[in-house]
Amino acid sequence: MKVCQITGKKAGRGNNVSHSKRRTKRLFNVNLQVKKFYVPELDDYVVLKVSANAIRTINRKGISAVLREAGYVVE
Repeated sequence: MKVCQITGKKAGRGNNVSHSKRRTKRLFNVNLQVKKFYVPELDDYVVLKVSANAIRTINRKGISAVLREAGYVVE
């Protein structure tokens, strides 16, 4: 399933709305990227499936702080 490992974001449901206003169900998928991050505390790389929003958060706060908030063990 398409879920961000940091934020927990999942696909949202909604409608396609045509010009005649007919509505059909659709999914709004999350913009997921598979990224490799270097964690200095572990002296190793971590591969995560994260949303574009989570990548911005990691750039702002740092990978170690974000992993701690998400519940991953970083020593």
